[in-house]
Amino acid sequence: MSKRDPYEVLGVARNASADEIKKAYRQQAIKYHPDKNPGDKAAEERFKEAAVAYEILSDPEKKARYDRFGHQAPGGFGGGQAGGMSMDDIFSHFGDIFGEAFGGGAFGGFGGARGRGGRVIKGSNLRVRIKLTLEEIALGTEKKIKVSKLVRAKGSEYGVCGTCKGSGQVTRVQSTFLGAMQTVSTCPTCGGVGRTVSKRAPGSDEHGLVREETVVPIRIPAGVEEGMQLNISGMGNEAPAGGVPGDLLVVIEEEAHPHLKRDGLHLHHEAFISVPDAALGTSIEVPLVQGRAKVKIDPGTQSNHTLRLRGKGLPGLNGSGSGDLFVHIAVWTPTDLTKAEREALEKLRQSPGFQPRPTAKDKGFFERVREMFGH
Repeated sequence: MSKRDPYEVLGVARNASADEIKKAYRQQAIKYHPDKNPGDKAAEERFKEAAVAYEILSDPEKKARYDRFGHQAPGGFGGGQAGGMSMDDIFSHFGDIFGEAFGGGAFGGFGGARGRGGRVIKGSNLRVRIKLTLEEIALGTEKKIKVSKLVRAKGSEYGVCGTCKGSGQVTRVQSTFLGAMQTVSTCPTCGGVGRTVSKRAPGSDEHGLVREETVVPIRIPAGVEEGMQLNISGMGNEAPAGGVPGDLLVVIEEEAHPHLKRDGLHLHHEAFISVPDAALGTSIEVPLVQGRAKVKIDPGTQSNHTLRLRGKGLPGLNGSGSGDLFVHIAVWTPTDLTKAEREALEKLRQSPGFQPRPTAKDKGFFERVREMFGH
């Protein structure tokens, strides 16, 4: 199925609260639950689609990235963006939200056989930071990073939980003045997984896991920004007892450029020129992200004059346009003059051509800012 707007899938407004989003997902999950619609492929797809929508909107970071970039957000949204979540993923992540409607009833646990076999758990996520140069941000790059994560140890074995007999749930019967009351709850021994460690490999923890270092290749798209987070699905810590791995969350950091300052997709550069060059005009070279560009300085250029090189900024994510380079001219006033230089300037001090004569075209500071940004 083509990706639909998650707000549309759950039928909520873009300013819906977390509780409203959760309630809407629960209604959709119950309506299209596979145990309630056996053999109905269309219902199963709607069930998965609702889970993908909730996966995005229930996570503040994913929701913010979707609101800004839509489904084209860098790094995707984990399982939902990677082609759809499996049924085990859904029951593992969100089963507790709608499980009440099926627990102990005609549908049994977290969905038929899954309830009888325990639930699938997910390993914890890992978070790393990557520093990028302006050149890497402009072009996109691939990094290989070393990650220390938990993996299932060779030699660790898992068996059926002795408390719940593999169901992941325990049933208790209590006598009340109204009669016997039956309650179903998650198994306290295995945490609902249905399996426990029967044999621990040497050096492994209580879950049969050990920490190992692995090298993970990460593709960074062009146009990422400081603080942006990429989600590498399945590259986090592994889970015991046949669970699914967590995700690797990659947070972007920008290294300062020696000559260019970033402002969104735009870049800024301050170019110093001499008084004679400002008066007579000249050509200067300014740095770009890649290479340099030659810029003409007109005679009579004033300090704080700004030149705009369109398209010479940074690219937008997924090819969504590009920014500009703003070159801010600063006329350098000499501070250490020789006797001959001082005498020459004294002669020019009273010259008519050196007397300030601002005109209407010599805009003030605030006018230049408005013009620069099109306000």
